[in-house]
Amino acid sequence: MRVLFLSCIAALILTGAAGAQNKLIVNADQGSETISRHLYGHFSEHLGHCIYGGYWVGEDSPVPNTRGIRNDVVQALRDIQIPNLRWPGGCFADEYHWRDGIGPREQRPKMVNTHWGGVVEDNSFGTHEFLDLCEQLGCEPYICGNVGSGTVEEMSKWVEYITSDGESPMANLRKQNGREKPWKVKFWGVGNESWGCGGNMTPEHYSDLYRRYATYCRNYGDNQLYKIACGANDADYHWTETVMKNVGHRMQGLSLHFYTIPTGNWGKKGSATQFDEKEYFNTLSRTLFMDELLAKHSTVMDRYDPAKRTGLIVDEWGIWTDVEPGTNPGFLYQQNTLRDAIVAALNLNLFNARCDRVKMANIAQTVNVLQAVILTDKEKMLLTPTYWVYWLYKVHQDATLLPLSFTSGAYEPDGRKMDAVSVSASRDASGKIHLTLVNIDPNGEQAVEGELRGVTLKSVSGKVLTSANLTDHNTFDRPETVGVKDFKGAKLSKNTLSIRLPAKSVVMLELE
Repeated sequence: MRVLFLSCIAALILTGAAGAQNKLIVNADQGSETISRHLYGHFSEHLGHCIYGGYWVGEDSPVPNTRGIRNDVVQALRDIQIPNLRWPGGCFADEYHWRDGIGPREQRPKMVNTHWGGVVEDNSFGTHEFLDLCEQLGCEPYICGNVGSGTVEEMSKWVEYITSDGESPMANLRKQNGREKPWKVKFWGVGNESWGCGGNMTPEHYSDLYRRYATYCRNYGDNQLYKIACGANDADYHWTETVMKNVGHRMQGLSLHFYTIPTGNWGKKGSATQFDEKEYFNTLSRTLFMDELLAKHSTVMDRYDPAKRTGLIVDEWGIWTDVEPGTNPGFLYQQNTLRDAIVAALNLNLFNARCDRVKMANIAQTVNVLQAVILTDKEKMLLTPTYWVYWLYKVHQDATLLPLSFTSGAYEPDGRKMDAVSVSASRDASGKIHLTLVNIDPNGEQAVEGELRGVTLKSVSGKVLTSANLTDHNTFDRPETVGVKDFKGAKLSKNTLSIRLPAKSVVMLELE
C-alpha cells in the first residue's frame, strides 16, 4: 500500500530542479484504487442567489423550467455528470427546520436568513424541491442535518419522512404532501461546522452529540445511511483525533473544510479578477496546502481506522475572494477566472491521488456563490472556467487510479519555487486511459516526456483549457472567453508520449 501511495503522490507535484524536463512513467496495467465519482460533488446552500435564481425560479417564471427548476442549469450540470449535491448548507443548515419547507408553498412560514445577507427566506425551495432537483440531475442527494439549533427528534423524523417505506407518521405526512414512494437518500451529514457557526462546540461535546443523533438516524427498508460526522476546520488535527477516538466506529465519513484565500487574510481576501503574478503564486501555494491537510488528517484517521472504512469527506473547498463590487457582501458572489480553473484542477488531482481515503469532495458552491461553476442573471446563464475543469475531469469518475512516477520542472518567479506541472492518471471501464495535466507556469510551455508501461496504445487525443491572461473570465456579454478547445500538442510513438503543455493550462488526454 505504501508503494502505491508513493507512486500516486505524483499528482501532488514533486520538486524538481529549475528547468528540468518533466518526466512521467505510468504503469497502465496496474492500479487497485477506484477514484470515486463522488470526489466530483457539489455544494449548494441557501445563500445569495445559489438556490433562488440559480436553481429555483418557480413554475410561473418566463425562464424555461421543470416544476420551477431551471432547465438550463440542470442540463449544464448533467453534462458534467454531477454525482452528488450537498444541501441545505453550510451555516444555513444549523438554523434550518425542515418542516418549514414542506406542504403548500403559500402556507410555509418565512424566516430571516441571519447568516447570509439578512434576507427573507420564504421556504419555497424545501425537501421535495431539492429531491426533485436531484432526480432531474440524476445525482445523489447529500443532506446536512440541523445539530446546532435543532433536536435529535427533528433530524430523526426528517430521515423517516424522506426514506420510510412503511406505515409511520412521517411517511404518511410525506404521502399527504404528494410523494407516495420514499426517496433513496444515502448521505447524511450530522451537523455542519459544529466548531464554528454550527454551535461553537468542543470536539468532546460534539462527539457526545453525534452519538445521540446518529443513534436515531435509522435505516428504513433498504435505504442504508452513510453518516458523515462534522470534521475539522483546516489544520485542527485535535478535532480529528478526538472525533475518531470517540465515535470513529459509528460513522462512515468525516468531513474536512478548507478554503483557499488568495491573500491569506480573511478580512481582505483579494479580488477575483484583479491580481498580479505574485498574488497568483501565493494563491497556488495556499491551495496546495490541501496536500498537507489530506496527508495529516489521513494519518490521524489511519491510527483508528487502518482499514480505511471511514471516508475523508472534503465537503467544502474552493477559492474564496472578496465579493464583486456593488454586490451584497452576504451573498458571496465572485467572478471566476482561469486562475480559479487551475486551483480546481490542482485540488482534483490531489483528491484523485488520495482516493484510498478521500471518498467525497464538494466544491463551494455550484451556482452564483464562491467558486461557482455556473453564473446566472435572470434568464441568462454562463459556464465559468471552473465548470470546464469538471467537464474535462469527468473521465476520472469511478475509474481506476493508475500508479505513476513523475518528476516536474519548476516555476520560479522572484526566486521562489513551485513545481510547474501536476498530473493524474486513470483507466476507465472500457480500458481507455486518461491523463489530466496542469501547467501552472503563466509564462511558458512545459514539455513532458512520458512512458506508458504494460499496455499497447494506438492513438492520443485531447482537450485544453487556457486563455491569454490569468485574469480572463466569462461574462454575460462574452460568455465564451474561456473555454475548452481541441488539443494537438501530444504525440504518441508506440508507448512513448510527448506533450507540450501551453502556459497556464489544463489538459486532458485520452489514450486508446
